[in-house]
Parts: sequence; structure tokens; C-alpha cells
Amino acid sequence: MSDEKQFCTFYLEGHCFGVNVLEVQEVFRYQEMTAVPLSPPTITGLINLRGQIITAIDLRRIMCLEDRDEDAMPMNVVVRTPDGVVSLLVDAIGDVLEVPQEMHEKPPENLQSPLRELVKGVYKLQGKLLLILDTEKVVRQPVPA
Repeated sequence: MSDEKQFCTFYLEGHCFGVNVLEVQEVFRYQEMTAVPLSPPTITGLINLRGQIITAIDLRRIMCLEDRDEDAMPMNVVVRTPDGVVSLLVDAIGDVLEVPQEMHEKPPENLQSPLRELVKGVYKLQGKLLLILDTEKVVRQPVPA
């Protein structure tokens, strides 16, 4: 019997990403946030989540993708990292997927930055690729130029 990993999945511009379910605190719809003056463009603001103040990081900006349309509200994937709890703003939430460990592959060497630094593995699924995000590196990612 093979080891299986569980991933909370989400989408950015149609691409499927995953985070180990053990790192995920919760997921929820868009919530109003407070902007932080002079913060980097990847930091969208702060969210008060039942008394816990967490930083919201826009993964589209980390990945150097176009900003969402103004009427498209992001979803929140709240993850626990060694640097604390943060909310990753994504386009849409997917399912929790359980995949066999033997399907895991290293990211291709020719993967372009910033994905190369942020993706720690790839799973080939039926009709799509699941890119596994390294949340620790996302939080520590320098601001894109």
C-alpha cells in the first residue's frame, strides 16, 4: 500500500496549486481588510479573524500575474508557517485531494521564476497538474520588481 498525501487545492489563473492540509488552518470567502501604508504590493492588508490579526498575501502578485478584475473577490487560504499565520489570497478554492506519494515529481528545471523557487513538487492528475506550493518560501519571497 502506498503512502498518500492530502492537499488543499486552489486556483490561480486556471492553474491548480496545492498546500499540505496539515499547514491549512481554514479557508473562507473574501473578507474586508485594512490596508497597510508603505507595505510591499504583495501584502494586500490585514484581516481580523476572530481576534487574530493576520497578513493577507496576494499570490497573484507573488507569481507576477495580472491583478484580478475589480469585481472578482479573492478567496482566503489561511496557512500556518514558521513565521506565523498568513492568508493566501487565491482566485478559487478546489477540493482536498489525496494523491499517492509515488506520483510526486520534482518541478521541471526549466520552470520560470518565481514558480521555480515556490513550487516544491508536481503531481500529474487526470487532465491537470497539481503544483505543490512551499508556503514557507511564499511568506519569505522578496517583492517582485
